[in-house]
Amino acid sequence: MAFMEKPPAGKVLLDDTVPLTAAIEASQSLQSHTIVRRYSDFDLLNNSLQIAGLSLPLPPKKLIGNMDREFIAERQKGLQNYLNVITTNHILSNCELVKKFLDPNNYSANYTEIALQQVSMFFRSEPKWEVVEPLKDIGWRIRKKYFLMKIKNQPKERLVLSWADLGPDKYLSDKDFQCLIKLLPSCLHPYIYRVTFATANESSALLIRMFNEKGTLKDLIYKAKPKDPFLKKYCNPKKIQGLELQQIKTYGRQILEVLKFLHDKGFPYGHLHTSNVMLDGDTCRLLDLENSLLGLPAFYRSYFSQFRKINTLESVDVHCFGHLLYEMTYGRPPDSVPVDSFPPAPSMAVVAVLESTLSCEACKNGMPTVSRLLQMPLFSDVLLTTSEKPQFKIPTKLKEALRIAKECIEKRLIEEQKQIHQHRRLTRAQSHHGSEEERKKRKILARKKSKRSALENSEEHSAKYNNSNNSGSGASSPLTSPSSPTPPSTSAALGLSKRCKERDICITSTSSTSTTTSSSLASCEHRGTCPALVSGCEWREPRGLAQLYPEFPKRNFEESQNL
Repeated sequence: MAFMEKPPAGKVLLDDTVPLTAAIEASQSLQSHTIVRRYSDFDLLNNSLQIAGLSLPLPPKKLIGNMDREFIAERQKGLQNYLNVITTNHILSNCELVKKFLDPNNYSANYTEIALQQVSMFFRSEPKWEVVEPLKDIGWRIRKKYFLMKIKNQPKERLVLSWADLGPDKYLSDKDFQCLIKLLPSCLHPYIYRVTFATANESSALLIRMFNEKGTLKDLIYKAKPKDPFLKKYCNPKKIQGLELQQIKTYGRQILEVLKFLHDKGFPYGHLHTSNVMLDGDTCRLLDLENSLLGLPAFYRSYFSQFRKINTLESVDVHCFGHLLYEMTYGRPPDSVPVDSFPPAPSMAVVAVLESTLSCEACKNGMPTVSRLLQMPLFSDVLLTTSEKPQFKIPTKLKEALRIAKECIEKRLIEEQKQIHQHRRLTRAQSHHGSEEERKKRKILARKKSKRSALENSEEHSAKYNNSNNSGSGASSPLTSPSSPTPPSTSAALGLSKRCKERDICITSTSSTSTTTSSSLASCEHRGTCPALVSGCEWREPRGLAQLYPEFPKRNFEESQNL
């Protein structure tokens, strides 16, 4: 892309919060892979993630014998475990390094360079601003970049510029989108961090706010420096300690008040977490109102998209408030959601709010409203002293556009939840049928079925054999011959020997319907050559007792054969 060329219009359809999973397979199955990585790639990723301060279980290097089959199988298990640890860590799985490693096709662009191009074009039209330094990786979003700014005639004052690309939930028209972004500086509320300047084009938005040296609520909880990279600040805190009960009550009440204000105005938010709450003394102020207008996915989307009852932006805000309250109380995020049991808290009133937002029952049955939370004992007795009057005037036309956009965002969330639910059912079914217990059951059932089928076949053959014997003995009648006693007519069909005057001949019939013809041939006297055979018969030399012992009673022999 040329320096002066504008990026193509349109939103980014890729949702960066969709969790990625990876499975290591043998090299023979590479055709089913989307990416191929060597051990050196894993080593490079591991070195890049050292900034997080975590001890990641990467298998060690081996220079001699690294092509042995047993060693390769062991390393495959180790690399799979390494990827599992990374992808189950909420912060690591959303960072740009891991996304590029697992999905290089969708994350190949240099977003810092794109942001610099956009900011440079902005400064051409607004010469009073000047960039001091880029704030590299202070946020978790891949497509959102930050720069430390100053005003030329006020060099000591520091501001923060944030640039963000459009996301998959951007449903506003370009005109309505730009009008609403430019409306944000007019929003005045004691618990909303004020926007100094805001502008937007057809593909991105740029906002400027005052820089706060104290940082966000998350910086207070983790004792972190605001300018440090996100991974360094929050992945492995040195000391885990929650806030005091009075701070929890005050900050929680202030955040709920501003959420209720936005809900009453019909302004969708859906991006509440501790990094989006700025601390100004003892006051919490909400950040990043523009995220919902840009259509960016929420930080906790991979959590609430698992529960079909959390399907509105109001319920999303309440669920995210539960995450924020948990982090304020215990100094760390929950290990998993829903939470089965909560550790001891400074007050049972805190646990009651957490149970109403993060418990299994709450996630299954739905979230309470913000008004209901404000009436709970934890927040109902908090007195707020503020003289600033809230102001945020949204024209009626833009309110209608916000309502339609909100419905579209919720519709996409519901569709995603439906797909996740179907995938989960399919995975459970596959896991159930692939378990060792189910395999044993299927083997036992297959053996029983095989035995039953063999028994039925043997009974059927027995019945057919008995029927053929009964019909043959009832239809046969002895024929007289001048040379020897004539056997039953079925003897020719069964291939029994007949003794003639000149030569003993055995006739075998391949068809059981030519009984009369075979009997006639068997009773004939043959001299010299045999007459033409009846169709379905063949000559065969006699064998057995009739040949070895001519004096053996033929009738007795034939009857014993029949038996």
